[in-house]
Amino acid sequence: MSRADALRAAREAELDLVEISPDAKPPVAKIVDFGKYNYQRTKQLSKNKRNAKISELKQIRYGLKISDHDINVKGKKINEFFEDGHKVRLTVVFRGREMAHKELGFTLINKIINFLGENVVKEHEPQLAGKQLSVVVRSTGHAKTKDA
Repeated sequence: MSRADALRAAREAELDLVEISPDAKPPVAKIVDFGKYNYQRTKQLSKNKRNAKISELKQIRYGLKISDHDINVKGKKINEFFEDGHKVRLTVVFRGREMAHKELGFTLINKIINFLGENVVKEHEPQLAGKQLSVVVRSTGHAKTKDA
């Protein structure tokens, strides 16, 4: 239908001609009451915004001398974050002369990731920044914990 015909039909029905999809070939338009259309669209957008899940970045810090039990306790907390849909930054903090043994930090990060299970993905490789070694992990689904 041509633009002129559409405008004429909208005037006859005493409604508005609203362009729905301007990028389509040809553009898509509807003859509707604009006030009612705008109200429903705003209502739908606010409903979508309410239902959207906001993902946060949580951080868990580890010392280099952490015990296996403490890794288990913090691992369970990380899995709770995953269930809520959050990403987690794992940070290993080096103190004093521990900086001479950076490879132990990488080993600890890999041990933690292995504990979290196979449903965990690293966003990037572990990075050393100053006295902290960190990596961001996220869950690909429902992760199950293993005993370390």
